[in-house]
Amino acid sequence: MRRDVRRKNQEDLSSKIIKYSAIGVAILAVIVFAILIYSKNLNEDVKEGTLTSEQISSIFNSTNSSDNTESASLEIGKTVEEAKNETIENTITENTTTEKSTTNKQNNVLTTNKITKPTTTSTSTSANETKKEEVVVELNFAKPVEGEIVKEFAVDSLLYSNTLQEWTTHTGIDIKADKTTVVKAAEAGTVKSIKNDPRYGLTIVIEHANGFQTIYSNLLTSEFVVEGEKVEKGQSLGTVGNTAAFEIADESHLHFEILKDSVQVNPNIYLK
Repeated sequence: MRRDVRRKNQEDLSSKIIKYSAIGVAILAVIVFAILIYSKNLNEDVKEGTLTSEQISSIFNSTNSSDNTESASLEIGKTVEEAKNETIENTITENTTTEKSTTNKQNNVLTTNKITKPTTTSTSTSANETKKEEVVVELNFAKPVEGEIVKEFAVDSLLYSNTLQEWTTHTGIDIKADKTTVVKAAEAGTVKSIKNDPRYGLTIVIEHANGFQTIYSNLLTSEFVVEGEKVEKGQSLGTVGNTAAFEIADESHLHFEILKDSVQVNPNIYLK
């Protein structure tokens, strides 16, 4: 009797184990099936690009994704690839705009330089033309008095002075002429000074073009001109005298000098 009861209890226990095992397997199958369906829907949403930025962000956070930059840059209804493409296009556009701006600035600088250079050239050309015009003036000096040259120009050699009783240089020429002979301007110019030189007596200095000056010394008078007066070639200046202390022992004459840029030159080279 007891044996039958024990057998019956064992059979009931086995049937319960089988029953609960079947229920557990069924529940597990339902859970697995639900997970599969959910995963499939999730993949389809990602492929179609219909996930919102909040959904994708929550998924990435739950899976510990390291790509936080991509999730932050996504917009609603856009996939990761679309967001990347837009970012690349924006970067290219900004670089292109910057390059164009830089090129335009460089072109503006080059244009300004090109416009400025001709002005400088024009100014330089004008200055050269002015200099040429000044140099073009041709001077033809005439003898201030007619007469024989009794003492020559000598700066590299010595001439004997009857007055000083020694050999000295001579920075002009002495033209023989009687006292009161009228002295005339060798070339047109401006009377720079009328003075009493301690060596050569009453002296008239005239400035001419191209850096030339003429000096008329040993004069008796300078009655025909005043300082600052413009004179023409051949215009009367004064008269021959005997006022030069360094040449008082010589016969009556005009001491005549020509200077070029303040340096005495040989008058015979320029007299015509």
